[in-house]
Amino acid sequence: MVKRVEKSEKEWQQILSDDEFSVCRKKATERPFTGKYNDCKEQGIYRCRCCGNALFSSDTKYNSGSGWPSFYAPMDTESVKTDSDGTLGMRRTEVLCSACDAHLGHVFDDGPEPTGQRFCINSVALQLDTDHKSES
Repeated sequence: MVKRVEKSEKEWQQILSDDEFSVCRKKATERPFTGKYNDCKEQGIYRCRCCGNALFSSDTKYNSGSGWPSFYAPMDTESVKTDSDGTLGMRRTEVLCSACDAHLGHVFDDGPEPTGQRFCINSVALQLDTDHKSES
């Protein structure tokens, strides 16, 4: 079970950069092809920038050509949660950190096997932990 992390909006503003706060807490999106993890090939665990929750493994990262880091699966079913997103006049599925509710990006059903999913995630919502190549 993922341990919940709760902070006030003011506390989040104090610990996050303006871009991190805008994306993670206000559900903004970074511009495509600008994030530091879009073309990253390093091995490790991608953690939530806000709380450190393990979200994705570099083993499931692939180049979708979308301009954002893409993964075909989260670390496990409890790492992330989803919610319906009807903003911008379209139906999408939002991806959130299950520990702190940070907005991470969106998931689409156009990814590669074995899941067929594309978790399209904002780099600014992630922190790559290269000290841990895998977790159980």
